[in-house]
Amino acid sequence: MPKNERIASDIVISRLPYYLRTLKQLQATRNTIISKELAEIFGYTAPQVRKDLSQFGEFGKQGKGYDIDYLIRQLEEILQVDRTWEMVLIGFGNVGHGVLNYYNTPDSGFRIVSVFDIDPNLIGREVHGVPIRSMDEAEAFIRKYEIRLALLAVPGSEAQSVANQMIEYGVRGILTYAPQNLVVPQDVQVRYIDPISALQHMTFYL
Repeated sequence: MPKNERIASDIVISRLPYYLRTLKQLQATRNTIISKELAEIFGYTAPQVRKDLSQFGEFGKQGKGYDIDYLIRQLEEILQVDRTWEMVLIGFGNVGHGVLNYYNTPDSGFRIVSVFDIDPNLIGREVHGVPIRSMDEAEAFIRKYEIRLALLAVPGSEAQSVANQMIEYGVRGILTYAPQNLVVPQDVQVRYIDPISALQHMTFYL
């Protein structure tokens, strides 16, 4: 169980990255922000913002608000993104190409260090300085470099078996682009990138 899950709900934790992103966007133009201003950006209430943040510590001063630089550092530490996480990408089809371009950008806090695929026409190539290796090499690489995060850009029919492999090799966080629910142990985190489901959620309100 992640350490922060013991002191805050997953709903609260899911809001922290959005607070962090917004604070970074404001960082160049101002030094402080009050909870009411932050709440208005997200459509929350000021008490809700204060309650979210207070579950991890006391970061603001009454009447003065939050020091943006300080709050950014604290949120980065809470989310454990005050370091660069190395990841592997499994699958290099059309989705995999886009994923590699998106994540390997400066200051993202995440870096894809290797791509793995089964296509012999891809294996041995480098894309943006990232090597494409055979899936046969995945276990040794992941164990050697203690990789804990994997991105899955594989067909839905292959997603569960690939996830099983990653977990066996030591991966504890999986972000999957496959339209397939994964069954994983309790100590493994899974998140889904599913544009169709997001659109279906949105069309309910249209």
